[in-house]
Amino acid sequence: MDPASRISRGALNAIFTDPDNVATKFPVPILQCLQIKPLGGQPGSVDRYRIVLSDVNNYVQSMLATQVNHLVHDGQLVRNCIVRITNYQPNTVKGKNILIILGLEVISELGQPDKIGDPVAFEPSSESAPNTTTIGGQNFYGAKKEEKETKPRMSNIPSRPTTTGGGHGSNNIYPIEALSPYAHKWTIKARVTQKGDIRTWHKPSGEGKLFSVNLLDESGEIKATGFNEQCDQYYDMLQEGSVYYISSPCKVSIAKKQFSNLPNDYELVLERDTVIEKAEDQSSVPQVRFNFCTIQELQSVEKDATVDVVGVLKEVGEVSQITSKTTQRPYEKRELTIVDDTNFSVRVTIWGKSAQNFDARPESVIAFKGLRVSDFGGRSLSLLSSGTMTVDPDIADAHRLKGWYDSSGRNDSFATHSGMAPALGAATGRGNEDKFVVQVKDEQLGMNEGQDFFNLKATIVYIKPDTFAYPACRKEGCNKRVIDVGDGTWRCEKCDINHSQPTYRYIMSVNVCDHTSQLWLSCFDEVGRAIMGVSADELMELKESGDEAAKAAVFEQASCKKLFFRCSAKMDTFGETQRIRYQARSAAPLDYKTEGHKLVELIKQYTISS
Repeated sequence: MDPASRISRGALNAIFTDPDNVATKFPVPILQCLQIKPLGGQPGSVDRYRIVLSDVNNYVQSMLATQVNHLVHDGQLVRNCIVRITNYQPNTVKGKNILIILGLEVISELGQPDKIGDPVAFEPSSESAPNTTTIGGQNFYGAKKEEKETKPRMSNIPSRPTTTGGGHGSNNIYPIEALSPYAHKWTIKARVTQKGDIRTWHKPSGEGKLFSVNLLDESGEIKATGFNEQCDQYYDMLQEGSVYYISSPCKVSIAKKQFSNLPNDYELVLERDTVIEKAEDQSSVPQVRFNFCTIQELQSVEKDATVDVVGVLKEVGEVSQITSKTTQRPYEKRELTIVDDTNFSVRVTIWGKSAQNFDARPESVIAFKGLRVSDFGGRSLSLLSSGTMTVDPDIADAHRLKGWYDSSGRNDSFATHSGMAPALGAATGRGNEDKFVVQVKDEQLGMNEGQDFFNLKATIVYIKPDTFAYPACRKEGCNKRVIDVGDGTWRCEKCDINHSQPTYRYIMSVNVCDHTSQLWLSCFDEVGRAIMGVSADELMELKESGDEAAKAAVFEQASCKKLFFRCSAKMDTFGETQRIRYQARSAAPLDYKTEGHKLVELIKQYTISS
């Protein structure tokens, strides 16, 4: 079928000029995506995308809601593809017509035709509309020059009923995703998903109090804070789990990311005249919204970023207590270990009452919202005070993980991020770039002071089978080599302890290659487990029992694996000679989906450059 015949010609004009009848004329508009561009945002914020949509007659700038981001990440939403708009929000912001896309489907059978027709920009109705505005991100259309009134319009979301409760500005519902400091006279309809306690502060300059709530609608989330008088005014009114209409005046400011776990560049500050009413319809707003990051992807997430993670509970630690160095106050904590189907595990620390009251059983699926990423011990996670965790949630990701774990994951081995150095390569200026082996050698990585870090996709060719492990101290936190005393015990000089037996840890030399060359990598215990699939204790037991066939089978199974390695290169001295030592910091199976996306981007860059 000709793609041009499927386009809903005139749909954009109807959406913005005839909102009452657009649903009859164009119940599900079909448009062409002419352009996709990422929006700039604060470090650690969720990706935001601007797209340009055409109905052949006109084109309009559009903003993609974050819940549709997966279509970009999966390589489905691409330039010139044909899309079906299932849920949208038209707005006129400072004279610019903007379409906010809340739901979208790519019509893959129509492919990616060339640009259809010669559409022109849909002109705003205002005669004096400025050419620039900012919405939902930085530099959406340019720098701010002057402020004008925002006049939002609605589609596919019911308008707020007229009330007699005083001046509420516009009766149109404004999506949270579109809020910015340049939006005025708006009303949002949102659910309070989290409500914090009232906190006080005392400083030489004065004292005060505040509380915060997290607000959610189907387009996004935002934090709202009330200070001092607004604590008394709104704290009892806003109840967790309920849906409210919230109308300006209400200040929209840049989000303080150190105090928020939400993927929004902005936050709200409640004012004296902010109007808040409980909605009669409590069911039309979603209960919770996650932006999950897989455990494997944590290795590329910046320190102190906030993420949502879902995983299967593997281990539950006991409650312990630490004392804060700054406040000298004691805090209870509990450490959990979760795994997912990327075959990675990570440690999650929960605090206070959450730690004390935790009663989930191992093998439960837990969804965490609001985890702070730490580089302590490689990569670990800590639940923020504003974060939440839900055991066995009724969501698709949880059901998928439960099915995977029950079918195969229970017996899998899991890699960790504990071998990663903090902010790999950040100190040297050489980041985690993907390299071929020949590039590593030609660029002389490791010849500089300090270490250079790189990523390598390579196949294991050979593993030295003789010296693959060493006897280590069994005391937690001490991995020093122990000495066989000869009386049946093993002595750790560092801990001044004799053990009845050691715990064996991997210290392996592995030869890997890609299509360009080969390289020897040093691998320690965590990486060795990821490669071999069994612990060093298990492999040493096979060796000492004389079962050479079983031992050889383990080595054979590990050979010829193609893995994703995070590596470091550093100059070391061996005897009187210096040479570069290459160390594998982590190893994991290739994520072919991610690698496919990388290849697509390379092809696009080549196409553009040629």
